[in-house]
This record gives sequence, structure tokens and C-alpha cells, in this order.
Amino acid sequence: MVRRVVSRDGTSLAVVESGPRTAPTLVCVHGYPDNRSLWDGVVQSLQDRFHVVTYDVRGAGESDKPHRDSAYLLDRLAEDLTAVLDAVSPDHPVHLLAHDWGSIQTWHAITGDDLRGRGASYTSISGPCLDHAARWMRSRVRAGLPALRELLAQLASSGYIGFFQIPKLPELAWRSGLTQRLVRALDRSASAPELPDAIHGLALYRANMLRRFARPEPRRTDIPVQVIAPSADRFVHPPVQTGIAEWVPDLRVHRVPGGHWLPRSRPETVAGYAAELVEQAASR
Repeated sequence: MVRRVVSRDGTSLAVVESGPRTAPTLVCVHGYPDNRSLWDGVVQSLQDRFHVVTYDVRGAGESDKPHRDSAYLLDRLAEDLTAVLDAVSPDHPVHLLAHDWGSIQTWHAITGDDLRGRGASYTSISGPCLDHAARWMRSRVRAGLPALRELLAQLASSGYIGFFQIPKLPELAWRSGLTQRLVRALDRSASAPELPDAIHGLALYRANMLRRFARPEPRRTDIPVQVIAPSADRFVHPPVQTGIAEWVPDLRVHRVPGGHWLPRSRPETVAGYAAELVEQAASR
């Protein structure tokens, strides 16, 4: 059953809970251009052992879809996550599992002040902290030829980010089906998104990318973190996700076969790693 949770600015979010509420809580945050259905296979694998929470982020699924780009700033997204945690686990820290833009916003939340003390562990897939990514890119310029090759490869795979900054043209590409066909050609695990999710979610890029990359901050977290980096991710290469030990001292890295949409193509693998970290964190 879907319940409604209202964020600080009045945005209503669609939230679904599965599994026993007395078990450890695992909150799953999807990315772009997906909705909470991305996690269906993972939920099926974990709901017997954990209290698993999924929700549609603002702009997607059954949640509200603000029209202003500023409504999609990372600070607003962090407020959404905080509101969900307040609703589903007000008295106990939660474990977090996120993918793509869900990972980006969860990084922002756990390295900020709003969720300090609220996170018990974090599993990130194919979505770096934007501040970490910007600093990683700067470091590659100064680190020699092999590092520069890593940077150039990532920039080539991130060209769509510049395209998404253009007014109206990305919307037209989604409506025409061109973007869906291109994404599917690059990654067979991609599925056709709901068109409103794809259109409204463009604001994520327009509100945040240039802002964060122009002035990256040294964002740090001390909670246990694991990064699952698919080896064949055509959009987010493993190095930009994993070169973060400077800011994440309690870090585990898993490089696994698969493409960008690992939660959909290999849900049992994602569920296994997430459960392992939850149990490790609980044993502490």
C-alpha cells in the first residue's frame, strides 16, 4: 500500500514499505529516469529479512512533480530523504541503498548535516557524490597520462549531461523516442521509462551539475559505505565511483560484471551485497 509523506517544502512523496517493521530498515532510492519499480527484484529478495522501504523521488512515479528546476536542488532531495526516514524509522538509524541519481542525492544527504547520526550504512551503485566526482576529475588532470585517459573516457561517457542542459531539445528527444533507443543501444538492461519521469527528471541535471562541479566541497562521511561498480557501466565508469577513500574512511568496493541498471538486471547480486553490509553494521 502506498502512503504519502510530505517533505519540508510541501512536496508529497509516494512511499511503500515491505517486510517486518521490527527488522532493520533499508531505504532504497532510485535514480533517473526510473521510479521505485527499479527495486522490485531487490525487494523480493530482501523483504523476508528486512523492513524494506522504496519511494518515488520528486518528479517520478506517483510523487509530486514540481515544475521549477530549483525544486530539484540536492538540498531539496536531501529533505525528501529525511522526511521519508522520519516517517518510516523515526527512532532508529536506517541502512541506505541507492542507484544513479538516487546515489547522488543520498551521498549529498549523508555527507551533510540533516542525516548526521541517521544512517547506519550506505550501499551506492553507479552514482558518485558530485563533489567527490568534481574533485576526482581535477586530480586526474595532475596525475599523469593513465589518469588523464580515465578522465577523458569518463567525460566522453558523460556527454549527455551537456545535452540535458539545452532548453527543450532533450524533452523533444525523449518524446520522439530517440533517447530511449540510444540508451537501449548502449545498455540492454535499460527499460523504457515513463515519459513524465524522463521529462521532469531533466531538472536534476539542470539544477545541480554545473553548480556542484564549479564549487565542489570536501564532503565526508564516517558511516560504513560500499560501492558496487558495474564493470560495463557505459555512463558512470568505476574509477569515478571508487576513488573516494580520502572522504570515506570506512569503504568497501565491489567491481562486478554488469551494466548501469544492475538493480534491474542482477537484483540478487545487489540484494546480497546490501544484506551483507547491513549485517556487518548491525554486528558492530
